[in-house]
Amino acid sequence: MKHRLLSATLLSLSLLGGLSATYAAQPAHTPIYLDANRPIEERVEDALSRMTLEEKVAMCHAQSKFSSAGVPRLGIPEIWMTDGPHGIRMEKLWDEWADAQWSNDSCTAFPALTCLAATWNPTMANTYGQAIGEEARYRNKAVLLGPGVNIYRLPLNGRNFEYMGEDPFLASKMVVPYIHGVQRNGVATCVKHFALNNQEIDREFVNVIVDDRALHEIYLPAFKAAVQEGGTWAIMGAYNRYKDQFCCHNQYLLNDILKGDWAFDGVVISDWGGTHNTQQAAYNGLDIEMGTWTDGLAWSWSNAYDKYFLAQPFLIQLKKGEIDEKVVDEKVRRILRLTFRTTMNPHRPYGSFATEEHALTARRIAQEGIVLLKNEGNLLPLDPKQPRKILVVGENAKQMMTSGGGSSELKVKHEVLPWEGIQNYFGDQAQISYEEGYSLNPAVNRHALRQQAAEAAAQADVVLFVGGLNKKDNQDCEASDRRSYELPYEQNELIAALRQANPNLVVILISGNAVAMPWVDQVPTIVQAWYGGSEAGNALASILAGEVNPSGKLPFTFPVRLEDNAAIALEAYPGNGKDVEYKEGIFVGYRWHDRQKIEPLFCFGHGLSYTTFEYGPARLNRRQMNPRDSITLSVSVRNSGSRSGAEVVQLYLCDKKSSLPRPLKELKGFRKVVLEPGEEQTVTFTIDAQALSYYDDRQQTWVAEPGQFEAWVGASSEDIRSRASFELTDE
Repeated sequence: MKHRLLSATLLSLSLLGGLSATYAAQPAHTPIYLDANRPIEERVEDALSRMTLEEKVAMCHAQSKFSSAGVPRLGIPEIWMTDGPHGIRMEKLWDEWADAQWSNDSCTAFPALTCLAATWNPTMANTYGQAIGEEARYRNKAVLLGPGVNIYRLPLNGRNFEYMGEDPFLASKMVVPYIHGVQRNGVATCVKHFALNNQEIDREFVNVIVDDRALHEIYLPAFKAAVQEGGTWAIMGAYNRYKDQFCCHNQYLLNDILKGDWAFDGVVISDWGGTHNTQQAAYNGLDIEMGTWTDGLAWSWSNAYDKYFLAQPFLIQLKKGEIDEKVVDEKVRRILRLTFRTTMNPHRPYGSFATEEHALTARRIAQEGIVLLKNEGNLLPLDPKQPRKILVVGENAKQMMTSGGGSSELKVKHEVLPWEGIQNYFGDQAQISYEEGYSLNPAVNRHALRQQAAEAAAQADVVLFVGGLNKKDNQDCEASDRRSYELPYEQNELIAALRQANPNLVVILISGNAVAMPWVDQVPTIVQAWYGGSEAGNALASILAGEVNPSGKLPFTFPVRLEDNAAIALEAYPGNGKDVEYKEGIFVGYRWHDRQKIEPLFCFGHGLSYTTFEYGPARLNRRQMNPRDSITLSVSVRNSGSRSGAEVVQLYLCDKKSSLPRPLKELKGFRKVVLEPGEEQTVTFTIDAQALSYYDDRQQTWVAEPGQFEAWVGASSEDIRSRASFELTDE
């Protein structure tokens, strides 16, 4: 039955309208594990006591591409998982990557997580999680394989678009409400990829060498927040190695830190094909093995899933006593806990799928995440009521961006392309024309395309160039990194030609990564539009037309040159084919630019508006605090322009003197406020010892060192508007 789409168990549950019907059919003396009113831990122990060894082992590995087994004898259902963090992936065949060709699995595409991070709005992250959780629940999925919170270490990583930027504090504050939103639907988030999965080159085996400070200060905080604040029910291990152990069964990461220090009570799921050894998988923290031999099962075993490391090999060693049964019991406890939180929770809502409401949610997220990088001469916004000739140039204006990219690929109910959105907003008054300008096809004469576009640009009132990257290999795509920091397909030459033909040029970049901009000084207006999902075109056009005032801020630094990035400058990427050493330590992103005094192309936290904001002085409620105390900082922000707008007020802390090297400043707070023209609000931050701490790798603990500190408040990491000094005293 190689091509089965759903097992009998899942089909029966679907037909019965979920497990609530199953509960209703139970006899008067319901077993404890089936009684949803009993504490989950009692239910877990009762179910575990009734299971055979074979049934326990069956729960610890895949039975299809995206499911693991239940216990039909006990009425315990399978666990069905789905990619990904931006939308619910189309159904796949039972054990092949080919699409199942369903007619009812066309989803809503939500913006990529770089766009969500660019909103700097935790409330929006919760809304995002709620909506995508509803879609996963409607499709009867128990686990959503996301979100991703790996740190943006360098702009070549092909999966950066799936993550939440370069700063651990920003990623932490955005992932927690996302998790809450998803899990409110009785669907588990599976936060990934734990940990240090910061490149796609050699990802299946590269061993990451990183100091303990960088591990704890940069690469772990978002995962820690996901566990301890978000309460995520699942974590996905990474492909790479750390301390020469694969991360999907890594003693230090999974047992010592995740399940030990952080008291994680959920399930660790391997990345697909990330499991390599039965003994290590058994003892080093993995709970469910997925995707081993993930090439479509080309080995053609009739019982391929029994060959998984946590399948028959695991069972044999258990029966021989080579592995204690307590090991499998602990895994099954976690799996049962997940099941009772999701598929065996009769109170989980029914969800909804590909609705108009979800499309509008996707549009709002995209609108709020779009970043206005530059707007000299106030070329934007364009009044949609004014007659004008608009030329749209660029293949990305008519290119679907919801398909491709690897595991984030989607089959969408609809995708409004930039070309369509521009027509929707400007078509009534403007004459809109299109030129391809460049092509992905290397056989096409790009010089001819460029010349045609430049000639057309000379006849237009305004030119909207829509370019950037795409979801193809060696761009923003899983399993490969970018080969260059430059825009592909001769786009730089095209932009230069368009600017020479017409000074009224708006460059719109669709990407999940920073790109080089050798033309930055010649172009008046630049917009970073990300991958905007189902409503990308309408969201973009609403910004161009001024219906929505841009308020997005960059979640990572745009360096001028690739060599300005720390990993590249220190020759710490991609490694030697076996190891990669993070020589930059804690100095990632803006921390590195500050340390080296390198001016970025566009800094972390940067983003313009169609209005202006004035900041008052930063005021502290007192100038001293002790490690058990906290102080508050307040700053007034006023909309000094003529349009309603939103500003992200950012708090950075500076340690004036410390025993160990520290960044010049670190983000430790942010608030997004919406202000009408002339309106003023006071934004207040709380500063405690945790915000002042660094990880001391000599003591293996967090330290808040007494001394002088400064609080810097601004509109970006470079645009600091006010400062205030205070002292942390010795307790």
